[in-house]
Amino acid sequence: MYRIGIFSQMNRVSVKTLRHYDQIGLFKPRYVDDETGYRYYSSDQIPVLHQILALKKIGLSLKEIHYVIHDYDTTEQMISFLEQKQKETEELIMSEQKRLIEIGLLIKQLKQEGEMMKYSVIIKELPEVIVASVRQKIANYDEFFKLYPKMGKQMRKQNVTCATPEYCFTIDHDGEYKESDIDVEVCEAVTDFGTDTNDMLFKKIHAVEKAACVIHKGPYSTIGNAYAAVMKWIEENGYKMDGMPRESYIDGIWNKENREEWMTEIQVPIK
Repeated sequence: MYRIGIFSQMNRVSVKTLRHYDQIGLFKPRYVDDETGYRYYSSDQIPVLHQILALKKIGLSLKEIHYVIHDYDTTEQMISFLEQKQKETEELIMSEQKRLIEIGLLIKQLKQEGEMMKYSVIIKELPEVIVASVRQKIANYDEFFKLYPKMGKQMRKQNVTCATPEYCFTIDHDGEYKESDIDVEVCEAVTDFGTDTNDMLFKKIHAVEKAACVIHKGPYSTIGNAYAAVMKWIEENGYKMDGMPRESYIDGIWNKENREEWMTEIQVPIK
């Protein structure tokens, strides 16, 4: 027989816990000295205590542990109870995983709304221009870095003069922001018409009386935030799109090494 202090040390359970288990009838000592009140435990009680600790570790309440230890007569009854507990735990995990996804989506939404608040929309007129244009479908925004040099080479062959002030922009023929498979037309304002080639055409683009415009500063990979902001502004202020959006490039890879310093104006014709 072991006094409560020794039994506590042997099983790494506090004396306070053992006394509490005794008080609620969960795990009583083998013998209590009537004169001293000392509690004594026997070695054959150790497996029962370890079972209690194991059940507590998997999340059972002391009330549930009492049922398992004292009210279930067979191992089959205990297994059945634990299988039901396992099922409930699996359902809880699935529910919490769904909650975790929803929390993540909410965080993402709030971050996007925070990004959108950085954008200030203005209305302005877009001038009539003669442009050299190349229209292609590109895989992603990084493909611009291949498209522009190719177009510039063709323009230099014809000694085409760019307009002043410079106005280089793309027309988004998808009518919305896309991250891949983008139908885009690259336009460079020029002083006069050149000679059309298989890849490059010269044409006049008429003035746009009203365009909702917003400046995006940073890499093209985050330009979707600017599109979301200007589209939301258009809807909330009673306007509708009246043509394909443009991206006017003010600063970029040609004059800024740091992508965070790139500056692009989103221009959306409206009515």
